Amino acid sequence: MSAQIDPFYAIGISKIAHQLKAEGRSIIHMEFGQPSTGAPQAAIARAHDILDTDGMGYFDSVPLKTRLAQHYLDSYGVQVSAEQFVLTCGASPALVLALSSAFSPGDRIALARPGYVAYRNVIKAVNLVPVEIACDATTRFQLTAMHLAELIPAPAGVIIASPANPTGTIIEADELAAITVVCRERGIQIISDEIYHGLSYTSPARSMLEFEPNAIVINSFSKFFSMVAWRLGWLLAPPKLAERAAAFASNMYLTPPTLSQHMALVALNNQDELHEHVKVYTENRRLLLNALPALGLTAIAPPDGAFYIYANIGHLTDNSLQFCEKLLRETGVATAPGIDFDPVDGRHFFRISFAVSTPQVVEAIERLQPWFAAQTR
Repeated sequence: MSAQIDPFYAIGISKIAHQLKAEGRSIIHMEFGQPSTGAPQAAIARAHDILDTDGMGYFDSVPLKTRLAQHYLDSYGVQVSAEQFVLTCGASPALVLALSSAFSPGDRIALARPGYVAYRNVIKAVNLVPVEIACDATTRFQLTAMHLAELIPAPAGVIIASPANPTGTIIEADELAAITVVCRERGIQIISDEIYHGLSYTSPARSMLEFEPNAIVINSFSKFFSMVAWRLGWLLAPPKLAERAAAFASNMYLTPPTLSQHMALVALNNQDELHEHVKVYTENRRLLLNALPALGLTAIAPPDGAFYIYANIGHLTDNSLQFCEKLLRETGVATAPGIDFDPVDGRHFFRISFAVSTPQVVEAIERLQPWFAAQTR
């Protein structure tokens, strides 16, 4: 029997936004976690060079994998080998690859609710069973070691995300260590989604590999590296799984885009421009956190990283999808409904992405202020 996969509701909101834009409306896209900046200039220059000089073909860049291994040593003090990396067409195929290669049909996979919409749906699509654990403000909307210790029976795996989508919360080092202990004791394989690493506003996010060398790590060049459209990510597999994951990848996907691999190697060596982007997101975050309470949005997750604010709108609606469409049509500001991230309680939440330019954030706030005032009246 085919799995029942729920829609990605933010995509529907985005389609309406693009329709309105085609009709001449001014639209501010805050529905996706998509940087408004492009790839680093040095990476783009490298792309031009390759296009002019190389016919290209299937490619699996050993220099890129070697550089990624150095990145983990420099950033986290973790020693990994180039052979542990599987390059993928973004983080989404890396998630499919991790779940397909590490687990057997029917295995139970734990994850936080709220959490990224594709976790739940991809788990079901590859014939695994999602076990969603309700998380709230008391745990900063994150899974804890206690959650996993109390789960009966123990799941085969767990997805950890820090910083998380939709909340931007970061799991502190002591809690990551505690999670590792519970997972070792109960035989739970950890998948750590670290796609928002590099985008932190409090303390830096820690890699799960600092605590558990047998964790499976997913990451991508889409967020911090601002290379969304170039579709390049990676799976960092433990040695025991690396060969199997590579075999799955070669059969399912062949290789990711050759041009993107050449660009990514340059991007890893030219990060000053990217850190300037983080300064923009930092200012955007500050502006929104200052403005939201005046809109009546006081119950939010603390956005330690990523570029999202997940806000409770339960005093205004119990239908976040309808709310986001109404907000879009009446203000031109596109946001994501909470039901994407939490099919139970998400009807009372929405997510705002501040991965846009600062002038767009200022304009969005100006549009939202009178609109929210009208709703509360």
